[in-house]
Parts: sequence; C-alpha cells; structure tokens
Amino acid sequence: MDKFRMMFQFLQSNQESFMNGICGIMALASAQMYSAFEFSCPCMPEYNYTYGIGLLFIPTIWFFLLGFVMNNNVSALTDEWKRPTGKRTKDPTILRYMFCSITQRSLIAPAVWVSVTLMDGKSFLCAFSIDLDLDKFGNYSLLTGLSEVEKLRLLARIPCKELFEHHEIREAASRYIKCISQACGWMFLLMITFMAFLIRAIRPCFSQAAFLKTKYWSHYIEIERKMFDDTCKEHAKSFAKVCIHQYFENISGEIRSFHHHRSGKGDSDDEDEDSRRSDEEKLLGIRAQDDMNKVLWNWHASKPALALRKDQVDGENNGRLNGEANGAANGFAKGHTPDVEKREWAVYYSKV
Repeated sequence: MDKFRMMFQFLQSNQESFMNGICGIMALASAQMYSAFEFSCPCMPEYNYTYGIGLLFIPTIWFFLLGFVMNNNVSALTDEWKRPTGKRTKDPTILRYMFCSITQRSLIAPAVWVSVTLMDGKSFLCAFSIDLDLDKFGNYSLLTGLSEVEKLRLLARIPCKELFEHHEIREAASRYIKCISQACGWMFLLMITFMAFLIRAIRPCFSQAAFLKTKYWSHYIEIERKMFDDTCKEHAKSFAKVCIHQYFENISGEIRSFHHHRSGKGDSDDEDEDSRRSDEEKLLGIRAQDDMNKVLWNWHASKPALALRKDQVDGENNGRLNGEANGAANGFAKGHTPDVEKREWAVYYSKV
C-alpha cells in the first residue's frame, strides 16, 4: 500500500508528466490497434476510395477527441472560458495557452496513427488502385477490349490477391503504391518534426516573462479548481457527519447517556469530541443549506479578485486594513475604511 500511495502522490505532484505519459500510452495503443486490426478492402470501385481514406482519417479524429476527453484541463479551460467575469477578469492569453497545451498532447496519438497507416500502405493501395495505369507493369495490357466499368472493377480487385489472377502485375502495382504511401509517411513525419522544432526554437525569441506569467496563471486555474472541489468534498463530509450526529441526538438522548455510563470509554469520548471539533472547524461557519447554495452560486457567478487580504491590527493605523487594494476588495471607496469618529472615555478609580 505504501508503494501505491507514493506512486499516487508522485502522479499528483507531477501531473504534467503524467499527462505526457498518458499521451505516450495512447500513441502506443494506436500503433498496436492498427497492427491488430484486420484490413479488408472491399475491392469494389464504389467503396475502395471511401474505405481507404476513411481508415486514414476517421480513427485520427477519434484519437484526437479521445485526447481531449482524457485531459483533465479541458473542464478547467471550459469553466474559465464560460464563467461570468465578476470580480476577476479573464485573460485571453491564458485561455490560448491552455488550449494549445491540450491540443499538442491530443495530436500525438493521431500523428502516430497516420504515420503507421501511411508506412503500411494498405489503405493507400485500397484507395488509389483504380487510378493505376497497368501498362507500366507488364508487356501487355489487360484492359484491351474491356468497357470502362469492367476496367474499374478489374483495377479495384488489385488489393485483393484472392480476386486478382495475375500475381506479377498485382505485386508490381502494390509495391508501386506502397512506395508512394511510405514516401508520404516520411514527408508527414518530417513536417511534424520540423513544426515541433520551429515551436521549440521560436519560443525563446518571445518575452519569457509573458510566457512564465501565462504558464503560472494557467497552473493556478487548474490547482484552484482542484482545491475548491476538495474543499467542497471535505465540507460536505463534515456537514453530513454533524447533521447525522445532531439527528440522533435529537431523536434519542438515551444513546449518548448510555455511552457515558459505560466504563472505560473516557478516551473514546475524548476522541469523539476531538473529531467533532475537527468537523465543526471544516464547516467554516457555513451551517445551512441556503448559505452553502449561496456560496456555490457566488463562486460561479463572481469569483473573488486575485488580490489577497491580510487582516491584522496595525498599531499606527488603529486596525485599518493594509493598502488600497485590500480596502477595494472589501468594497470601500479608494481602498480605505471609513473613518470612525473617536470618542473620549474617562475612567475614575476609587480608593474605597
């Protein structure tokens, strides 16, 4: 159990590495899925092109959407994009950074699928076999005396070795199309690698301060959302425990008195009291359903401004809040608390 706990803590502290690992697993899964997939070209002029191109692009779109579904930052991005402005402004650069980060990870598995499919060449052969010129692959032509429909049917059977009689011509045509497919695959890999190199090389040319600011606040949005969910869970758990305890105490006071009269339960009662105090502290002063609903609604409709307050008594200012930002966050004009009229007090001491 300790090993699993350490692994879980490592994944929590290294969420970015964890997401990269998931993307790598998805990429390997896409390659393994293609190797286990049984490719069966229909060998019909009406369906060859649709089947071949569909096999190339439809799983690519599926892997791309699956990458978005498995990324935890999608919900944080959507929440930040759709939330009301309220007291906290929205920065479009942060939204763009989060979207680009999610998209980059989601493109890994589709890129692997396209590369493996093009390197294998079966889908390319199925899609473009009807466009071949068989005169290039033999000393005689098989299309002599055939109508246009029969020619297309004959060319569509090239991917199916059971249906095409001339083995040598079929082998030559298959190798020709597979060579073109592999060339397209290498060009695709070269283009993807070159684009990744440009992104890595151009990024330092821009302001690193702006990049670090955007990265910081995107991480903040993600962590804030997670901690808010955890706090809500803790509050709900404590609220339920206190509510259940009060219910049983109101229904029957004999249960509590029975436990008090039992011998040897002093330590247990102390532990129960400490647990109850802990639950009371986790309620954070919110003890009614309407109050909790109001808190949740205000969090969604008007998130607090990112200007932390430090409420402390200042000896020189007689307990005023520190700074204009803190006062403004509390709704006071110009960031200051209203002046309170001072009163003089006289204290008389008697020697009696």
